[in-house]
Amino acid sequence: MSSRQRVETALAHRQPDRTPVDFLAVPEIWHQLVAHFGIEPAKPGDDQFFDPVWEAVLDKLDVDCRVISFDQFCAPPASAFAPKGRPEVWNVQSRSTPARMWRWKTDGFATDVFGRGFREVANASGVYEENIATLAGASTLAEVQAHTWPDPDWWDFSSAKSVVEALNRNGAKHIRFRMGTVFELAWQMRGMEKFLMELAGEPEIPVYMMERITDITIEVTKRALDAVGDAVDMVYFYDDLAANVSLLMSKKMWRTHIRPLHARLAEVAKSYGKKVMYHTDGAVRPLIPDLIEMGVDVLNPIQPGVTGMEPDGLKRDFGDRLAFHGGVDIVGLLPKGSPDDIRTAVKNLTRVLGTDGGYVLASSHHIQSDTPLANVLALYEIALR
Repeated sequence: MSSRQRVETALAHRQPDRTPVDFLAVPEIWHQLVAHFGIEPAKPGDDQFFDPVWEAVLDKLDVDCRVISFDQFCAPPASAFAPKGRPEVWNVQSRSTPARMWRWKTDGFATDVFGRGFREVANASGVYEENIATLAGASTLAEVQAHTWPDPDWWDFSSAKSVVEALNRNGAKHIRFRMGTVFELAWQMRGMEKFLMELAGEPEIPVYMMERITDITIEVTKRALDAVGDAVDMVYFYDDLAANVSLLMSKKMWRTHIRPLHARLAEVAKSYGKKVMYHTDGAVRPLIPDLIEMGVDVLNPIQPGVTGMEPDGLKRDFGDRLAFHGGVDIVGLLPKGSPDDIRTAVKNLTRVLGTDGGYVLASSHHIQSDTPLANVLALYEIALR
């Protein structure tokens, strides 16, 4: 089977020749793998859309999935952002795949295409991007409306199909288009506490922000899918809706304010004949029937250790209607376990979630910088054996 056939077979709830695998990691892990495999490091040119060095890592690990992303193909005008800055597409701490990721960088500060702010902060093993709520100070709807929201004409997908063809150079891969986020981006720009309080009491600003983001995302996604046609297999969006024990809000609030927007995103993908993958961390089990009803085909990341997300229960109750992606713990197991612990966990996950298909093995989020390289290699060694 090709990688594309393997993933399609699994997502059709049939048993492939082996469990398909995916890979997402912070830059520190990518750099270690480049050195481990002896791949000559090189920074790609600004006219490229993915890093061939990181792509070579995926080939070494025999990873079946690839991602192209909305922020890989944008080129906003400099006038929309702070003066004395510059665009950056490679040296971006949130970049977890070979795809480039657009940022406008100034000294110690960066913004994405929507104007969300970031500050890079060092920790014991690497660097992370700390969120800056750039719209927290807005006191009226008019101020939020006056924000420089992105124009879909900032995107150019004329090269997208050739990018996909290059990713398939060594065999057909399963490729998904990352369309972005709605709820998560909105609260990150407004500030989480303020956003949730307003959503509960005076929802005018949060609702406007989410609807504006959704409208832009849908138009950009349509343009992307028009450009790539059948070359892309799946559409992917993400919004964390839960913590470790429960949802971040009532089911009623979610159904009132967020489900309709997510349903619109899913509907766009379905109108192009694409499967839908959805990411949410946390204890999201109460929403799974709704997600299936909305058209979600694949749920990621199956966060270990949170209420209601036990793999055997998910497979038993939803495995005939929903496929799963992820499941390998990045908090305890990967950074603190032994390679044998990883091998045992992978065997269990592929047995439980992968029986009769319906599973793509991957970490439960980006593999973090405190993870020993031996554990990363053990994850893929046992998967591909």
